[in-house]
Amino acid sequence: MDAITLLTTRQSCPRLIEPAPQGEALELIKQAALRVPDHGALRPWRFLIVQGKSSLERLGDIFAEAAVEDDPTISNDLLERARQLPLRAPMVIVCIARCNSESKIPLHEQIQSAACSVMAMQQAAFALGYGGIWRTGMYAEMEFVKQSLELGEDDEIVGFLYLGTPASEVRIRAGLDPADFFAEF
Repeated sequence: MDAITLLTTRQSCPRLIEPAPQGEALELIKQAALRVPDHGALRPWRFLIVQGKSSLERLGDIFAEAAVEDDPTISNDLLERARQLPLRAPMVIVCIARCNSESKIPLHEQIQSAACSVMAMQQAAFALGYGGIWRTGMYAEMEFVKQSLELGEDDEIVGFLYLGTPASEVRIRAGLDPADFFAEF
C-alpha cells in the first residue's frame, strides 16, 4: 500500500479475529512505533504486548479488579464486561508514555510522542493488511491498572492498541471535506 493511500483511507476496525501480526509484520509495526517525532530524543514510549488467551485473560482480570476497586457494588454484568474487554482482539499492545519529569521537554510533548507511536503502529498494521483500533477509557487512567502493569509514577497509559485481522471487509468511509477544517491564516 502506498503512503498516500494509507494516510487517506486508514480507519479503525473494532471487530478483530486471529491472526494477529507476527514475525516480520510485528517487527515492522514495532519499528513504526520507534520512528515518531520525539523532541529531545527522550524515547518516552514503552509497550507491553499482550497476546495468547492466558495473557489476554490476565489483562481482563486486572480490568475486573480495577472495576471492583473503583466501585465495590459493581454489577456482575459490568464486572464480566470488564473481564472480557481484552478478548475483543487476538493482540493488545498497551502503549505507555514513560515520562521524564526532570527533562526540559514538557510532559505533554512526551505524551504526544507516545500517542504518535500508537497511530504509527495502527497505520503500519493497516498497511500490512491487519486491522486495529486504539482504545482508551477508564482503565487507561486507573491507578490499579498502572500499578498492576508495574508502571512508574510519572507513566501514563496512552492507549490499548487492539490488533488482529478484520472479522469482515473494512468499509472505507467517505472522506471529509478539508474546507470544513482548514482555513488560511
